[in-house]
Amino acid sequence: MVKKKEALPSINELCVATVDKVFDLGVYVKLDEYENLEAYLPWNEVSSKWVKNIREVVKEGQKVVVKVIRVDRKKNQVDVSLKRVAEVERKRKLKEWKRAKRAEKILEIVSKKLGRSMDEAYSEVWWKLEKAYGDVLAAFEDASTLGDSVLRDAELSDTWISELMKEIPKHIKPKQVRIDGRLTLTTYESDGIYRIKEVLESLVEDLEEVKLRVYSEGAPRYRIELVGTDYKILEAKLAEVVERAETLSKKLNVSFSFERVKLG
Repeated sequence: MVKKKEALPSINELCVATVDKVFDLGVYVKLDEYENLEAYLPWNEVSSKWVKNIREVVKEGQKVVVKVIRVDRKKNQVDVSLKRVAEVERKRKLKEWKRAKRAEKILEIVSKKLGRSMDEAYSEVWWKLEKAYGDVLAAFEDASTLGDSVLRDAELSDTWISELMKEIPKHIKPKQVRIDGRLTLTTYESDGIYRIKEVLESLVEDLEEVKLRVYSEGAPRYRIELVGTDYKILEAKLAEVVERAETLSKKLNVSFSFERVKLG
């Protein structure tokens, strides 16, 4: 179960809750992220519209997103509101919750392999990543692309890092990004078609970490597509191949021009 480090939520915090008991004058819910801490939802905070019966809006077992409106830390009591949660807030919170559940599943698998409890996993991994990145799944996503330095920067131990880097790729595929460009190549030499072919072939030499595709848009224009997991690497590689093609074009007496193509 995804949980927060703090014992109680803060005022105006959005929480995922499970409806526990429904009465005529109010509802008791369990705050999922606070180890099922009980919170009270008054009847006048259930809906901004008049309803004849609270059960028209909520029912036992239902997952809802509530906003914290009162916290009594001495009595360990929390009051929440359903009507004060805007639709955009509800969707955003549920998205965050689902992402956290995905991240927790990965951590749970790793903790079992290491023979550690989830309390240890939260203390030694989750809260460190949450502090460093805000979103634990985002940290795992970055690790899948950038490597274990992402986890080391959050000061995780080598034991956790080793097992996480084995498990993360099973659940998260590196995000693919793409950049495009267009070459215009012309020549009036008798063997011009072979010279242009040589220039185009030079584009795909010694490529690492990226995939490159070159195709004709109709002579004399040719499209270049680079796909990888890091924009900086793609930009550097594009600059490299374009410079190489331009240098070769001058040697072969081929007129050369290049422009970036915006996607979308």
